[in-house]
Amino acid sequence: MRNPYLRSMTIAVYARSTKDNHSAYIEQIYTMLKTEKVNLIIYEPYYKFLKENYNFDLPIDTFSNSEELISKGSYLICLGGDGTMLETVAFVKNSGIPVLGVNTGRLGFLASVNKDDLTKALLQLLKEQFTLDKRELIEISGCANCFEDVNYALNEFTIHKKDSSAMINIDTYIDGVFLNSYFADGLIVATPTGSTAYSLSCGGPIMMPDSDNFIITPIAPHNLTVRPIVVSNNKKISFKVSGRSDSFNIALDSRSAQIPSNSEIIIKKANFRINLINLEGQHFFTTLRNKMMWGLDRRQ
Repeated sequence: MRNPYLRSMTIAVYARSTKDNHSAYIEQIYTMLKTEKVNLIIYEPYYKFLKENYNFDLPIDTFSNSEELISKGSYLICLGGDGTMLETVAFVKNSGIPVLGVNTGRLGFLASVNKDDLTKALLQLLKEQFTLDKRELIEISGCANCFEDVNYALNEFTIHKKDSSAMINIDTYIDGVFLNSYFADGLIVATPTGSTAYSLSCGGPIMMPDSDNFIITPIAPHNLTVRPIVVSNNKKISFKVSGRSDSFNIALDSRSAQIPSNSEIIIKKANFRINLINLEGQHFFTTLRNKMMWGLDRRQ
């Protein structure tokens, strides 16, 4: 029996305007959803890109900002890689709209659905054959209006020196108790989701997505005995940064800002989570094995 909820469902699609996200994907989604009488809207700049480059002329409504997406969308499908998935956080905000990542890019820990499985994934979504993977976010304060109202990140918060300048000193406190002065190129505070991203490349551990922790990972520390440390995400982490430069860089995922030296930054767990769609048959361990190529013998 057809799910009666489908009549009021609207699926939104977000994608970057790149050749990897060609019109065939939208044509495939449009055809299938039209058959099921499900509404479709797509990101307006992406729609314009398709029209200009692929003679795309399907009659599809669009959204251009977070407010329009939240007022119209039931689910959000993201076409791209993990970088594109991170961008969706600023669109869904605290609305709870579930996000499904279809990997048309490269690595894809977050965008875990293979592009060749798009039809299968859509069927599972329409039949509600999925669970919601509720991912914790990291939130920043003490930075005036650096990131406007999107002062949170899914993967990580990063402090980094400017360009090729000298290393910086990062005094770090956990709930007001002094932890360490990191003399390094920078520092990463990663969520469990971000444990497979920048933190991992700097020697940090991999954590299960439902771990209630943060990882503090130094970037190229001067003292080689300084290692990553895992702390509860119920703690507040604060930083005071100093160095030869008059300012330094901070970032929330791929969004960056510059703030003056001796500024105090506070990091904590955000008071809401992002809902990632976990289709039946998907598991973090499977994604981990596939993406990290664990158990494969590449010897000739």
